[in-house]
Amino acid sequence: MGPEQLPPTWKKVLAPEFDKPYFKALQQFVAQERQQHEVFPPENDVFNALKFTPYDQMKVLLLGQDPYHDVGQAHGLCFSVRPGIKPPPSLVNMFKELRDDLGCTIPNHGCLQGWAEQGILLLNAVLTVRAHEPNSHKDQGWEHFTDAVIRAASARTDPVVFVLWGNYAQKKEKLIDAKKHTVVKSAHPSPLSAKKFFGSKPFSAVNNALTQLGKTPINWQLPNQ
Repeated sequence: MGPEQLPPTWKKVLAPEFDKPYFKALQQFVAQERQQHEVFPPENDVFNALKFTPYDQMKVLLLGQDPYHDVGQAHGLCFSVRPGIKPPPSLVNMFKELRDDLGCTIPNHGCLQGWAEQGILLLNAVLTVRAHEPNSHKDQGWEHFTDAVIRAASARTDPVVFVLWGNYAQKKEKLIDAKKHTVVKSAHPSPLSAKKFFGSKPFSAVNNALTQLGKTPINWQLPNQ
């Protein structure tokens, strides 16, 4: 679990992180966890958000919190599950809002890789989790690393649209230069706060922001698989 998994553009901007004591301790922690427990996502998928959305191609950063913790769900992209896995409640609510916001049909799967490939960095704040134990890997160093990712995104001269859903994500706003970038905020799509999420139209807000920046909007419609 190291920089060799990252595309060159991310490797370059995140290079200082890999030598810091916290990252070495984090690597040891995750390696030990993998020896003693089942850990999600699989090692090769931990950095998928960065793999699928290179630094120079990123247009949007959507911030999640913790990977899904049930078997076969997490594959390194926030809110996304592998094809063939039932979409969890937050993702179901995202698809409902997407239908109401932009008229997209709800796909027969929950894999968001098609969004990542269009320049949406689907970043969780914590990148691993022990099976069936939510938040079991928080405060072990991942937050330092993903804060560095957010800062690197904010440091770009080319503007990015940051999407922050819920209180946890919105606390990261202090890492973002809001004069240069666009921040789209609303409630979290989880069932606990979905009443406020519904009707917030975040997907059209992202596309409007991209259009104003002279960038191609996202095609949010995921094809059936």
